[in-house]
Amino acid sequence: YFHMPIGEKAHFGVSLTAPFGFKTEYDSDWVGRYSGIKTDLKAIDLGFAASYDVNPYVSFGASVFVEHLTIELTNAIDYGAILAQSRVPSFAPGSDDGTLKVEGDNNAVGWTVGGLFSPDENTHIGISYRSKVEHKITNGEATFNGGDRARAVLARPTVRPGWFVDTSGRATVTMPASATFSVTHNVNDRWTVMGDVTRTAWSTSFDKVTIDYASNQADSNLNFAYRDTTFVSLGTDFKLSDTVTLRGGVAYDQTPTTDAHRDVRVPDTTRKWLSLGVGWTPSANMEYNFGYTHLFTKDPNVNVTSETGNKLVGKYDVGGDVIAASFNYKF
Repeated sequence: YFHMPIGEKAHFGVSLTAPFGFKTEYDSDWVGRYSGIKTDLKAIDLGFAASYDVNPYVSFGASVFVEHLTIELTNAIDYGAILAQSRVPSFAPGSDDGTLKVEGDNNAVGWTVGGLFSPDENTHIGISYRSKVEHKITNGEATFNGGDRARAVLARPTVRPGWFVDTSGRATVTMPASATFSVTHNVNDRWTVMGDVTRTAWSTSFDKVTIDYASNQADSNLNFAYRDTTFVSLGTDFKLSDTVTLRGGVAYDQTPTTDAHRDVRVPDTTRKWLSLGVGWTPSANMEYNFGYTHLFTKDPNVNVTSETGNKLVGKYDVGGDVIAASFNYKF
């Protein structure tokens, strides 16, 4: 982040952030390989922001950002099951596997707006909205490997000609909009409490992703069926001294997945956060912050069927700990 004042009331900022990202990767021969082996999604935002202080009690701001999205998906293909369904001799489910890797990237533009309202010098209320970002990936690539004997049979005119060949493709992936409401209150010179609520509109953006291949290959449909989510947090700062600040907080972080639609690519679950931290300000222009968060979770279930009819039922053992550090310098 970079921030600078412009005169007495205006401000300008630049940020480089990663608002969305996840990765799961399994062994290539694991039991759920037909539903997913590797899933890697990264979104990186370069943003430019400006704000204006109407008076000491009201401020408004907005930003425009360019988001770079990259996606890589791999899964196994049960060629044996496909040929067995077509009654081709010597093939059976699980007898001849291959892999499919799909890659794509795109740049798109989004925006945010917000306001900060201070009814008095000790209470501050913030409201912000982030737009959804629609990525139309037109330069995607699909690569098929393995299962050479089965693919040779599938290429026959009477089976599935034009399928399972390397090809380009396209898809639309939309990152969701979100709205945040937050409050900070200074109880006294040493003690501050704060809270916020964020609502994320997953259901209208990340419901389903369809991969449209340029070959004869039928479309691949990733049915995420995400629901809208709520994130709620409460926290406090306590100034132990002029240079040391202690921090603590709790949060409820709802997952967009459900038992009915959870898949192996994102076996997510609702989390409860417990966070502790400390800030050290050795001088007026330097600040160090350290934090630790433990995630309390329940084990999510999966019950999925791949496009070739392979069924997977199971449960994940999920947990998490986060360690963070930051450095701020003012000049």
